[in-house]
Amino acid sequence: MQVPKLVTTLKSYDRRQFGADLVAGVIVGIVAIPLAIAFAIASGVPPERGLYTAIVAGFIISALGGSRVQIGGPTGAFVVIVYGIVQRYGIDGLAAATLMAGVILVAMGALGFGSVIKFVPKPVVIGFTSGIAVIIFSGEVKDFLGLRMGDVPAHFVEKWQAFAQHSGTVNPDAVIVALVTMLVLVYGAKLTRRVPAPFVALLLGTAVAHVFKLDVETVGSRFGAVSATLPAPALPHIQFGHLRELAAPAFTIAMLGAVESLLSAVVSDGMIGGRHRSNVELVAQGVANIASPIFGGIPATGAIARTATNVKSGGRTPVAGMTHAITLFVIMLFLGKWAAMIPLATLAAILVMVAYHMSEWRSFRTELTAPKSDVAVLLATFFLTVLVDLTVAIAVGRVAAAFMFMRRMAEVTNVRAFVPENGEPDDFATDPHAVQRRAGPRGVEIYEVDGPFFFGAAESFKETIRQIARSPKVLILRMRNVPVIDSSGMHALRDVVRDARREGTLALLSDVHTQPFMALSHSALLDEIGEENLFGNVDDALNRARAHLGLPEVPRPEFATPTVARETPAGGVPRAE
Repeated sequence: MQVPKLVTTLKSYDRRQFGADLVAGVIVGIVAIPLAIAFAIASGVPPERGLYTAIVAGFIISALGGSRVQIGGPTGAFVVIVYGIVQRYGIDGLAAATLMAGVILVAMGALGFGSVIKFVPKPVVIGFTSGIAVIIFSGEVKDFLGLRMGDVPAHFVEKWQAFAQHSGTVNPDAVIVALVTMLVLVYGAKLTRRVPAPFVALLLGTAVAHVFKLDVETVGSRFGAVSATLPAPALPHIQFGHLRELAAPAFTIAMLGAVESLLSAVVSDGMIGGRHRSNVELVAQGVANIASPIFGGIPATGAIARTATNVKSGGRTPVAGMTHAITLFVIMLFLGKWAAMIPLATLAAILVMVAYHMSEWRSFRTELTAPKSDVAVLLATFFLTVLVDLTVAIAVGRVAAAFMFMRRMAEVTNVRAFVPENGEPDDFATDPHAVQRRAGPRGVEIYEVDGPFFFGAAESFKETIRQIARSPKVLILRMRNVPVIDSSGMHALRDVVRDARREGTLALLSDVHTQPFMALSHSALLDEIGEENLFGNVDDALNRARAHLGLPEVPRPEFATPTVARETPAGGVPRAE
């Protein structure tokens, strides 16, 4: 049974590594302050809830997770879905959905889904990530420009229509604060690596607004005083009837959390040369998302940017992530009351930069040169994310990608026909197992299936067989290149065998690998085909055809060896391994 990385790393922990983790944790904690507050406000919840999330969920993700350096907390990926839930069901509805998502994540980890969830098609990931970036940017236009307007519409098109209608209300003071903040974010990292640029931008933007007494909206003017303590744990109050409606958003939160956390873990593995434990990570993410709403937080997952900052700052064990959460708690406890002074234009500028880096516009542009099917999935996911709903976008994107995959697999699987006649073997066939190197009797046709024989290829297989111009006396289906077969493939085989019998044709199977043979042996199809008509190599199948036609057998060619990992017993049935 796998254990959290904290348990593993502490076995060889020393004072030197503790010092490095301590410094990295403090730096990441400082970086997380503006991001936690900004993500909370963008999600439609009070700013302190972002801090609660980063503290509670961040500590649990590091303590129980399967990555050495993962940093957890609120992220931009959740902004869209959280905002929608809050608008429809309120804070309690969000808490209930987050709890449900936590349970789903724990179940995913316990059932071993971690090894497969991270394999999400790249067009889907880029599509919804870029779409989320566009939505985050759109949500910050009002505060960045200081527009004097009421609540911003939720839908993308109506939102920009409202911005256009209120374009004459731009607040120059807010624009100045936002631009100063952005300049620090862009050039601050080049000036000093000791102090995180987002923290410097937060302090400088706040200082500029208050020193010059600029007319800008602040966290305090919109949300009031910011709580400087963690709330007492409490379960959300939610009507039982709403739980069913919250199932879809909860599943979306779980899938987003799982995908983003595992992608972050993969990225960090490459940075430190490590290897995370996917299922342990999912369980930790689940526990964190169960605990976060109990303490007033919102959904959390692995944060790629903060994780990268942790690695670059010297963090190498989960102690750094736990220190980051403790740092946040201490800062909130002693300095939290000053958070009310932060200008919303400063937070908007920080999120605009987050959206820019999150957009992956270079990857998006490159992906447009991919095959048309991938481009279709990319654009469908992107536009559905922006114009419709993130839940729909993820569902449609994954389903579309799955269909594209099945189509490609069906194209890879093909059926080739050979009609061996009496005469010399084909000198151009270099493969000793090739049918062309065999001389077969007239009235025998061989069809060789190449590729996985699953439902995507079953129909094309049947269509190819139907195109036989005349009914041969013996039909051999050679399956030496079929590694797997599913139920649809077996149904296709059954239909071919039955059609052959109606035409008076003997149907034989040869070169059957272990998985297809085991699948056949556990179904009624083996009895219908007949064990005497199943062979481990094509030479035995050809001799069976000769016997059926009343012709003498031909010795197996010296160059011919069985093409499967077993010999054919005397009875003709391949031996299962």
